[in-house]
Amino acid sequence: MTKSLALASRRAPLADLTMPAPAAAVHPESLLALPPGEAKQSLLTVHSILEARLPAGPLSIYEAGGGSTSYLPLKVLRRAHVTVVDIDEDQIRNNTYAQEPILGDIQTYRFPPGRFDLIICYNVIEHIPDVEAALRGFCDALKTDGLLLIGAPNPRSLSGIVTKYSPHWFHVFFYRYVRGEKKAGLPGEAPFPTHFHPLVTPAKLEAFAVKHGLQVIYRKKYESPRYPEMRRRKPVLAACIDAAAKLMNALLPGKIDVRHGDYHVILRKLRS
Repeated sequence: MTKSLALASRRAPLADLTMPAPAAAVHPESLLALPPGEAKQSLLTVHSILEARLPAGPLSIYEAGGGSTSYLPLKVLRRAHVTVVDIDEDQIRNNTYAQEPILGDIQTYRFPPGRFDLIICYNVIEHIPDVEAALRGFCDALKTDGLLLIGAPNPRSLSGIVTKYSPHWFHVFFYRYVRGEKKAGLPGEAPFPTHFHPLVTPAKLEAFAVKHGLQVIYRKKYESPRYPEMRRRKPVLAACIDAAAKLMNALLPGKIDVRHGDYHVILRKLRS
């Protein structure tokens, strides 16, 4: 995030957490890498909420750090003008769905107030050092009643703690030899360096949102998709990690599941 801002643009009440979400009409790119489990079900629920809550007609959507993969359902994507801002040139180059891809820094890039119906920041805020600056920009750029979707890892989970305190080379090793992603760590390919600003923690993120005029309409912590991936690819390693997680859950106070390594939050901008 030390690159200078480049402006190269190319024109072309809480939801029921158990509500079923139809699998039809979802953007395939957002689901291809997700094994069956809590992560996929929560994303399907997110899709159903977006389809129900967003206004009819053409939409203006901003994907912050969107890169080359969309997390929008097709019913939304087909009627949207999508603007993507990403600091990675390879991600912007590989983008195929945005009408307006912009090479820039989401911490400092600003749009006119009230421009967007929906802003998405998915698996991004953990990678930036100034989350507060990015969130303030999102709040300003949202229309009244507009929605902000954030998907991120939970720092207060087993996978979050390992990610936060392990070196980047270990993340690359995990992606290549446990997840089987041979291009991991190459230019434009995950994993990317993590910062874990305090506002990435769900409780602090929600407190910031409420203070800045946003209402939480959906929240869900769920088991990281890394667990079902490991159970399929590395069953012995997965069994050891599952046993350690169960022991930690038993020792920690309250109803905590350290396997809840990720979360979705949908926020609505209230009227001034």
